[in-house]
Amino acid sequence: MTQKFIVIGAGMATGRALEHLFDAGADVEVTLFNAEPRGNYNRIMLSPVLSGDKSYGEIVTHDDAWYATHNVTCRFGERIASIDRAAKTVTSQSGDVLPYDKLIFGTGSNPFIIPLPGHDLDGVIAYRDLEDTEKMMTLGAEHTVVVIGGGLLGLEAAAGMAARGVDVTVVHIMGHLMERQLDETAGYLLRKALTEKGITVKCTANSKEMLGENGHVKALLLDDGTELPCDLLVMAVGIRPNVALAAEAGLAVGRGIHVDDHMVTSDADILAVGECVEHDGAIFGLVAPLYDQAKVAAQTLMGVEATFVQKELSTKLKVTGCDLFSAGDFADGDSREDIVFRDPARGVYRRLVLENNIIIGAVMYGDTADSNWFFGLIRDKTNIADMRETLIFGPAYQGGGALDPLLAVAALPRDAEICGCNGICKGQIEDAIAAGAADLGAVRRVTKASGSCGTCTGLVEQVLAVTLGDDFVIPAAASVCGCTGMTHEDVRRMIKSQKLTTMPAVWQACGWKTSCGCHICRPALNFYLLADWPLEYKDDPQSRFINERKHANIQKDGTFSVVPRMWGGITTPDELRAIADAADKYMVPTVKVTGGQRIDLLGVKGEDLPAIWKDLNDAGMVSGHAYSKGLRTVKTCVGTDHCRFGTQDSTGLGIKLEKTLWGSWTPHKLKLGVSGCPRNCAEATCKDIGIICVDSGFQISIGGAAGMDVRETELMLQVPTEDEAIAAIKAVTQLYRENAKYLDRIYKWMAKVGLDWITEQIEDLDNRTALVDRFEVSQSIYRRDPWADHVTTKAATYAHLVDLTLEAAE
Repeated sequence: MTQKFIVIGAGMATGRALEHLFDAGADVEVTLFNAEPRGNYNRIMLSPVLSGDKSYGEIVTHDDAWYATHNVTCRFGERIASIDRAAKTVTSQSGDVLPYDKLIFGTGSNPFIIPLPGHDLDGVIAYRDLEDTEKMMTLGAEHTVVVIGGGLLGLEAAAGMAARGVDVTVVHIMGHLMERQLDETAGYLLRKALTEKGITVKCTANSKEMLGENGHVKALLLDDGTELPCDLLVMAVGIRPNVALAAEAGLAVGRGIHVDDHMVTSDADILAVGECVEHDGAIFGLVAPLYDQAKVAAQTLMGVEATFVQKELSTKLKVTGCDLFSAGDFADGDSREDIVFRDPARGVYRRLVLENNIIIGAVMYGDTADSNWFFGLIRDKTNIADMRETLIFGPAYQGGGALDPLLAVAALPRDAEICGCNGICKGQIEDAIAAGAADLGAVRRVTKASGSCGTCTGLVEQVLAVTLGDDFVIPAAASVCGCTGMTHEDVRRMIKSQKLTTMPAVWQACGWKTSCGCHICRPALNFYLLADWPLEYKDDPQSRFINERKHANIQKDGTFSVVPRMWGGITTPDELRAIADAADKYMVPTVKVTGGQRIDLLGVKGEDLPAIWKDLNDAGMVSGHAYSKGLRTVKTCVGTDHCRFGTQDSTGLGIKLEKTLWGSWTPHKLKLGVSGCPRNCAEATCKDIGIICVDSGFQISIGGAAGMDVRETELMLQVPTEDEAIAAIKAVTQLYRENAKYLDRIYKWMAKVGLDWITEQIEDLDNRTALVDRFEVSQSIYRRDPWADHVTTKAATYAHLVDLTLEAAE
């Protein structure tokens, strides 16, 4: 018999509990209430959203389709007003009364607001959810922000806003940052790193009052009289379990909602999970125990015996780009001794706290690669007497010398925890691999290992390498070139987050090892800058390959090929005559029809380029960009104009697409095809973007190729109208421009980010509109004919530097 479950709160804990229920095939009817106007998203990833490294869409865990697939009734943006435990009903904010068989609390926690004078002023906020994040994202370089709280949330808020150019000051009452996770030395190193990023940090600073003007915060007053001006004040000083509704319902509460080992409250039909619960006197803020609670709660609801056990916890974090790890007790004590390792040049610090030859605490800064191994020693209370001399250097050095680090992973027992967030041990990953999971993505899908904060990704890859041997190669993130150790993705994140709008700014901010780049990095940087900042950045021709500098393809004999644009593959007798006349006039040796429905004039002398371009311009033709990392062609069939089978005007759509996309620069060449029916005469299914016209509209597929790699496109979405098709194609082109690595075709980019993610971005109508708007901003600069520009302003540069047929006197 189907049971009715009502869930209060669409957070990470209840979301994971629902996953377990649905995966187990539970016969349940779920109604999900959430105070926020949205479903489950990964709150751990709000900081990358704030800094600009991710979008909200990228951190959504359960989208509308997921809820629909599992028949979850979503009441988002709606609270529960009251609970009648005797009648087993809840009353919603709107007055609806709903019965339940089981009720699950996931009300989370509330941010603590220090009740100082002025705490209720406009502009004083917490950092807890997407709304808080969006308020901070509206600020720019002209704004000043004060963050109260030097814990993880406060520092992430500060770093995210600093990445946007905001002037940020962190105020912390304790003597060093993150004092619950770090000792004084690690706290000092973190403070130093933040200061180098432009963030002002004030420790042992006690806040006294928020000063306001016209109802809005203008400054924070410290108890020593210091005034810190601010346009926004963020409080990140801790959280408290949200127990108000549970208390009103008569459930047993203390600091949190009391639960037993089965996650059941004082009412047998009501369970609770997440930050709102209190178990054996403990409350919880890290994701790993919340996921453990979710699993136990789901099993309890299905009648399976399961108990929640509090585990020894470690904290492995990346704060503002700095890797941190702490576990156990690292306070000083008479019976304790320390082993400390420092490498100032690399910014590395390690400290182990020992008692009776057992590690009881560890702190690491800068290099946390061995943290899981050390945590295992702490958890298992391993006697380290035999490896004491080399202990601090990690597992690779046990035995006296540096060993293959994979040997340490191979030596881990099957119950060694690999993913702390999701509680996944080595054995579960090995079982997934044995069942066919052969890469990181597959392991993540099966086990969820590395799927939350991502810090264990490298360790998961090492387990893959140990298990699969030569069949698995750990992916290496290659740097852009020898000028930098940063990857393309790293550089692009810096360009976006730091608003770097010139190459010198990139070289300086990213620590380029050369004074002005090289032939590898300059073209990539030139593209990233013009794609991300089209209005601020001026295209640098000297950072382009010769074909793009000359606006023609150079041939092996030093001559060039010229390809005028033919919109959608359509031409006229007058254009053909002009091409023939130009071929005769400039003695073009070869005239060839291309596979992209164009005519290629091969063998044009370099000095004749401006003249032949002018003649073609005079006939109404422009550059076909056959040389560019940009739109090449839109190939079409005749569609409904002439074909008996045509379902839509494929030719007309192809012309419209080419006229809107031409001139745009992309990471690699871009080819489109539009076929008027599923017979696919325009070969749309092997193009970067292909459109198949059907009776009900337009099927848009992406990721095809027909060169060295042959790929068939995959369906992205279908739309009913031509206008929607054009908008979707402009949007996916802009998404590709903004996110792909330079010189990656669409199919390579799609393999990295996933077709599902691309489709989600384009199906979101607001996001699609924003992408189209940004594309049009860029096209306002680049939708122009470079041939005409060069004929007018640069024709002289194509002439020979000297005529060697002249006599010296001449």
